[in-house]
Amino acid sequence: MGDFSMELNGDQLQLQEWVHQFSEDVIRPAAEEWDEREEFPFPIVEQAAEVGLYSWEFLANGMMGDKTGLTLPVAIEELFWGDAGIGMAIMGSGLAAAGILASGTQEQVLEWVPQCYGEAGDLKIGAFCASEPDAGSDVGGYRTRAVYDEATDEWVLNGTKAWITNGGLADIHVVVAVVEPELKSRGHASFIVPPNTPGLSQGQKYKKHGIKASHTAEVVLEDVRIPGSCLLGTKEKLDERIARVKEGKSGNAQAAMQTFEATRPAVAAQAIGVARAAYEYALEYAKEREAFGKPIIMNQGISFMLADMAVEIEAARMLTWRAAWLGKQQGFKNAEGSMAKLKAGRVATWVTERAIQILGGYGYVREYPVERWHRDAKIHDIFEGTEQIQQLVISRAISGLRIE
Repeated sequence: MGDFSMELNGDQLQLQEWVHQFSEDVIRPAAEEWDEREEFPFPIVEQAAEVGLYSWEFLANGMMGDKTGLTLPVAIEELFWGDAGIGMAIMGSGLAAAGILASGTQEQVLEWVPQCYGEAGDLKIGAFCASEPDAGSDVGGYRTRAVYDEATDEWVLNGTKAWITNGGLADIHVVVAVVEPELKSRGHASFIVPPNTPGLSQGQKYKKHGIKASHTAEVVLEDVRIPGSCLLGTKEKLDERIARVKEGKSGNAQAAMQTFEATRPAVAAQAIGVARAAYEYALEYAKEREAFGKPIIMNQGISFMLADMAVEIEAARMLTWRAAWLGKQQGFKNAEGSMAKLKAGRVATWVTERAIQILGGYGYVREYPVERWHRDAKIHDIFEGTEQIQQLVISRAISGLRIE
């Protein structure tokens, strides 16, 4: 294992510049329109596919072809600097891909991950379906059932998933379902629902506070029959795991939690991108805006706010990059992934609020982008594990106790 370093290599610096340029040229100019439309930005995602930014190869290089772990956070920060809603539309399929990578066999990864993306001119979309109307943070409370029909070698899925990015819109749905209800979260498994499978439909589409260009909806599963091979992993390994748990032995990590833990540094990088966008805008505004005969940045009340914003963003990035690096090395020891997400989410919410304060009334109106960034920032305190869930994960890790 090498030593942790925040010095990017040549390829990463080139990638950073490339994604930043795409965000500046393509995403930023379109951000306000798609925020207002509250629709999935297919034309922008198509452009991302044309340049290779929306592709399974890009994800594979970032997740598997990078020993430092920094490539994906670097790219994601630049995307979300452009716009969080469009950034989520581009990166949302990655959560489905991560779910397949976390639980699937090599053959399943090769078969299904490319189908989460398609190619330029023939876009495909993926969705990871975990949360439910009555169970978001409480993964042990999931009710969506998966029952094996031995006669036909099929799994039958029934239930409703909530708050699903790309839900119902996606071609590939990765669904976490309960196989053994009495085992609660240890009785879960993940399944692929292929395109056009009867019984899967979109429920309500949510009208959100922020990230409005990202499609978020319920997914309804009614007697959805899928081939036995669509269980991620193998039936033999699932049966072995269930048997071990019933004997009181430890099983593997929960299907949903495996995915969330792997993606937490990426979510933290999203938050940093939003925070940095607001900070940079507020900094330039403070240099140009004059009051009482001088630029407002010359007042300590403004300049000290900006100084604190810069410090917090840098601290969040250091936590995030180290967590991403650890995830590639020996794994997390003290819930570093949760630490990064907790810190970055808080920083994004606070920095964007301070940016509004610096702009004053202009920060509160939609003619200026900081109010949108503030709306977009808050989700990073909520999805893929709320602020309080991250605190719970961290407290258990550092104490070794089952804190409730």
